[in-house]
Amino acid sequence: MLLEDFNAAGRAEAAAVLRPCLDIERWIAEILDSRPYGSPGSLRDAAVHAADPFTGDEVAAALAHHPRIGERAAGTSKEARLSQSEQAALGAPDPAVAAATAEGNRAYEEKFGQVFLIRAAGRSREEILAALNTRLAHTPEEEQVIIGQQLREIAVLRLQGLIGA
Repeated sequence: MLLEDFNAAGRAEAAAVLRPCLDIERWIAEILDSRPYGSPGSLRDAAVHAADPFTGDEVAAALAHHPRIGERAAGTSKEARLSQSEQAALGAPDPAVAAATAEGNRAYEEKFGQVFLIRAAGRSREEILAALNTRLAHTPEEEQVIIGQQLREIAVLRLQGLIGA
């Protein structure tokens, strides 16, 4: 979709474009309320700062849509297809890295009560595993800040792909 089309779209249609990027209603509403955007960069900047900071409930709801790192997203929704594409770029895993990632996911979920989230685009499986292991040492408060940052990074990358923002 072109930026001009996004600016001119009805609210429901424009929200449907944003939702696969990040399904947080307050984030979507703030971006929609700031239309029209003069450039893709201004839309991207709005996406980076909208609904900052996310509430714990918003993060929990958004994480419900994300598969474990190293696992394929289920379904055929636009969001699932975006996630599948992002993780497919990682290539086939080394069995030892895959096993360590699965164990790290389990430990992370046990400690933090939520799925480990990281922007996979531009990172190797080994880099993701290293980040997972590092983040296991964080406090829940530290991790909530990082999760919010990762949600935003993923959302902005997806938005860039969908609108060129």
